[in-house]
Amino acid sequence: MQIFLDTAEVEAIRTYAAWGVIDGVTTNPSLIAKSGRVFEEVIAEICAIVDGPISAEVTALDAPGMIAQAEPLVGIHPNVTIKVPLTPEGLKATETLANRGIAVNVTLCFSATQALLAAKAGAAFISPFIGRLDDRGERGMALIEDIVEIYGNYPQFTTEVLVASVRNAEHVRQAALVGADICTVPPKIMDAMVTHDLTDKGLAAFLADWEAAQGS
Repeated sequence: MQIFLDTAEVEAIRTYAAWGVIDGVTTNPSLIAKSGRVFEEVIAEICAIVDGPISAEVTALDAPGMIAQAEPLVGIHPNVTIKVPLTPEGLKATETLANRGIAVNVTLCFSATQALLAAKAGAAFISPFIGRLDDRGERGMALIEDIVEIYGNYPQFTTEVLVASVRNAEHVRQAALVGADICTVPPKIMDAMVTHDLTDKGLAAFLADWEAAQGS
């Protein structure tokens, strides 16, 4: 399973990219607005750090507006993926952009039928938001299971399942178990994934044994 980093913080991206495990990055206007920087400049910097799909979200609500906003973004770098919402206008934009050879990440997916439509429109990625479903008492991972199974039934679909709105490391584990293609993970969850108390205790014990052997 691929791991994308879900942040627009350039220094954080540098940090985790150095681990050698980051396959792409997802951003949105809200994340970049918090940084106080120019959207296009941030996307260009991220593309220079991570050699993989970099999602840049449009803000227009109509298909012509989405397409118009997408054009300068894809000119930044070949790895830029255009993120559009899962609406009728988003589907229209997806088909047009996909026919032009532009990768599209269809976001804000909350049902399997939405995911089916996105695949038929030519989406490169579908982003189901599992955490938000969990927040209202549903089991978000059930949606991932459904989408993976549906896409598996139709070999002509090339859309990759990108698990979004991840709340914890357990979500990542479950996504990998059900066969999701990608999980997009915020920095704090990357830290949780790599940390284990037994690793820390084991390392401390090894170092203590080494120091004792050196002193003997």
